[in-house]
Amino acid sequence: MSRRPKVTSIDDYLATVSPNVRDIMEEIRKIVKRTVPAAEETISYQMPAFKLGRTFIYFAAFRKHVGIFPPVKGDKILANALLPYRGEKGNLKFPLNRPMPYELIGRVAVTLAQEYE
Repeated sequence: MSRRPKVTSIDDYLATVSPNVRDIMEEIRKIVKRTVPAAEETISYQMPAFKLGRTFIYFAAFRKHVGIFPPVKGDKILANALLPYRGEKGNLKFPLNRPMPYELIGRVAVTLAQEYE
């Protein structure tokens, strides 16, 4: 993807991505809001993020995948389910050419919120 302009809101960020990826990012945004209702939207490291006092989840659009950061650590069952999506540093990479595992992403959001409280 080309270099994005500096953004100050998730809406600003979403305006910079292609419509098909924007739909995926919007769905992830909705999932985080639904599964962690107390979370506040923010931009951190120029990526959409949510915080509960401090930032617990980041998500970003890349050319071939959507990334979710940071890695899940505490839930071994969830970590095993995420193995196919693990990047080299443990961050998650969900390929754009495959169905997006939204239910799994919801579990990630809840787990990260609990880990970073």
